[in-house]
Amino acid sequence: MNSQNEIDEFFMRLAIEEAQKAENIDEVPIGAVLVLNQNVVAAGYNQVITLKDPTAHAEILAIRKAGQILNNYRLIDTTLYVTIEPCYMCVGAITHARIKRVVYGAPDLKTGSIDSATKLINNTFMNHKVEITGNVLAKECSSIISNFFSNKRKEKKEYKIQNDTKS
Repeated sequence: MNSQNEIDEFFMRLAIEEAQKAENIDEVPIGAVLVLNQNVVAAGYNQVITLKDPTAHAEILAIRKAGQILNNYRLIDTTLYVTIEPCYMCVGAITHARIKRVVYGAPDLKTGSIDSATKLINNTFMNHKVEITGNVLAKECSSIISNFFSNKRKEKKEYKIQNDTKS
């Protein structure tokens, strides 16, 4: 049988594939995969812009799909793999869905609500405790999002240069 690290890396690579789907449609490249008994139940990628929905984060979309597939709003004994540390909105959904475990790739120093900006997920007032594993394939996950925003800044700079020279 594979070790837990190998299993986590396998499913994180699937989450990375989801993140690449987001990038392909010019969305912030974050992907999520929800797993039960080592089987993928649902997957999602950021579609905030595409769906014109501020809640359309990868995690939320995967959780919504899983609820429909499992015919239950409680996703007990599931593991959520996500390329970037979940934000406070997603932590709320993870807690309400009773997801057993979250595995994330890279930390999010600005809005991460597990280990970074806030430590919301297992705060004493939360009524559900979640097992956490962070920094799985962190370099790969971090580079996807860093490269995305670096390219966005370059595009913006090039656009500005082109429009300034037309004046």
